[in-house]
Amino acid sequence: MSLERAIRAKIAGKRNPEQEKEAQEWMEDILGEKFPPGVLYEDHIKDGQVLCKLMNKLKAGSCPKINSSGGQFKMMENINSFLKALADYGVADVDLFQTVDLWEKKDIAQVTTTLFALGRATYKHPEWPGPYLGPKPADECKREFTEEQLKAGQTIIGLQAGSNKGATQAGQNIGAGRKILLGK
Repeated sequence: MSLERAIRAKIAGKRNPEQEKEAQEWMEDILGEKFPPGVLYEDHIKDGQVLCKLMNKLKAGSCPKINSSGGQFKMMENINSFLKALADYGVADVDLFQTVDLWEKKDIAQVTTTLFALGRATYKHPEWPGPYLGPKPADECKREFTEEQLKAGQTIIGLQAGSNKGATQAGQNIGAGRKILLGK
């Protein structure tokens, strides 16, 4: 098996059909239109038009120009426009897929991960009424400590530091001892 084939198999193994179906249904709900029957999820979003329309529904004007013709560079421009709009919307850079991941179907699992990251980002936008995709991110849990509580904590050795109770060097030399022989 060639290295390239092994890598493709590993990437394909990361795909989760349930998550892809969930992401597709979420996009269909927002756009108000079903994906064509018999067309694969990645094939329908490949040219970036659906993704740009999705972004414009979430935040009007996010993708001002959507190319519907003009060859592969124009379609890849749609994908790049979508990715830029995601970053502006608050999706972290680490969650974004690369254009070739979708256009050349190199890593569809990462495309789905990006859509879930977008779904999580919608929770941060109170102007968006829903629907949402994925779990709601945790809220900040800010804690306030008094000076007395902070000083009391300075005298305690945390368990992360470990414990030396009962520690010895016994048993360090497992097996025969090391002999150093000096030549004559």
